[in-house]
Amino acid sequence: MTDIIEVQIGYDGIVIANSVNAEPMMLSRKDLFLALAAKVPGATEGELIDNPYSTWQEVNAALPNIAIEVLGPPPTSGTRDAFAELGLEGGCKKIAWIKALKKTDKNRYKAVCHTIREDGRYIEAGENDNLIVQKLEANPAALGVFGFSFLDQNADKVQGAQIESIEPTFESIADKSYPISRPLFFYVKKAHVGVVPGIQGYLNEFTSEKAWGEEGYLAEKGMIPLPTKIRAAMGANTRGLVPMTGKEELN
Repeated sequence: MTDIIEVQIGYDGIVIANSVNAEPMMLSRKDLFLALAAKVPGATEGELIDNPYSTWQEVNAALPNIAIEVLGPPPTSGTRDAFAELGLEGGCKKIAWIKALKKTDKNRYKAVCHTIREDGRYIEAGENDNLIVQKLEANPAALGVFGFSFLDQNADKVQGAQIESIEPTFESIADKSYPISRPLFFYVKKAHVGVVPGIQGYLNEFTSEKAWGEEGYLAEKGMIPLPTKIRAAMGANTRGLVPMTGKEELN
């Protein structure tokens, strides 16, 4: 790994949203796991059963007594993968005996934490976020899963649920306080710079303010930029071809 250059370009947030005409939802990652996982804990420790929950109130008595209906991306989507890893697994590991599985049976742990129920409570809505917004407008009891940028673009129609009391905002995603957020990276072999045409230009372009800055075209596409100081340090490391093992901690 001594010649690998790691470039973090920003952050993305996954939101759980509903219509602005509905009551705002206040959820935890554990609520999301219990509502949407295919298998959930049964009455005895170590037991897993098919998900029996049909309303949010059955999942958590503090939540409204409305049917669980969540529109989200299909298994081919990167948003779906991120939601499973950050949202569902984030809640799954709140259950101690399941968390312990990660050390003893990693494959089973991942299957339990990442497998979404297929009984109609989670509805695959394709890759079309516009369609999800239309369905949320038509059914205020439903929730949708999509990237933060789409929430930002449709703030007059949908609202993001608080996750563990944190609202999905530009700031909460950038400072990593919002629980369902992820850093975005790409990697380059240092040995390829100057050998493979275009690599140096690629690095320079991605770390330019017109690309990853607060007014850059990546932000226009929905990426949350790195804070200014971290962006400057990451840019300097990248343009200086500093490999992963030689970088100072940025955040």
